[in-house]
Amino acid sequence: MNITTKTVDEIAFLARLEFNNQEKESIVNDMNKMLNFVNKLNEVNTDGVAPLIYMTNAHDVLRPDVAVATLTQKEALLNAPKKDSDYFKAPKVIG
Repeated sequence: MNITTKTVDEIAFLARLEFNNQEKESIVNDMNKMLNFVNKLNEVNTDGVAPLIYMTNAHDVLRPDVAVATLTQKEALLNAPKKDSDYFKAPKVIG
């Protein structure tokens, strides 16, 4: 498959982009280079190669989820610049 200026025009329309003729020619060349590079992969013998799911063998090492003591509501409100009996007070944002 070769990319033409018509293809670039269709993609530009869908992406709401505008290109002049010089830019279109550059994009056509770049996209054709990309397709040629990807087509090179078809020449590689992949018989017996398992599909790759992750790029590395690293696994996430997560710490165990342990419940710890947290601040009580009263402790959290101690340093609040403005507070009500149970809540933080903040300036009104929406008029």
